[in-house]
Amino acid sequence: MSFRDKFARFMYGRYGNDQLNNGLLAVYFLLAFINLIKPTFVISILMAVPVVTVFVRMFSRNIYRRQAENAKFLKIWRPVKAWLTLQRDRIRDRKTHVYRKCPGCKSILRLPRRPGVHQVSCPKCGNKFGVKIK
Repeated sequence: MSFRDKFARFMYGRYGNDQLNNGLLAVYFLLAFINLIKPTFVISILMAVPVVTVFVRMFSRNIYRRQAENAKFLKIWRPVKAWLTLQRDRIRDRKTHVYRKCPGCKSILRLPRRPGVHQVSCPKCGNKFGVKIK
């Protein structure tokens, strides 16, 4: 029996990896980077927490509980990721587009950067409003 077969047999019925584990590994690497810049004993101890948690979750057989933990993490992470993506897009498009919020539904619209006053219709709610672009 090859190593691959033995490992597959060992992992059968175990949870494996998910987005929460990836987030914990990102926290570990952030702490490792901070520890490189300013090494302290406390950070060295804190670095063990995410790694141990990742391995405990990965080899766990309580799949339902791990999925519930991941769902709670994603409920927090998705709005943060959406905000970060919006900020990245605003920086990337700063020369060609402007971003405005619809006064009706508060969704964010990406508009071409053409100076003047324009009448805009929100694709989500159909609200029409004026936008001044400099």
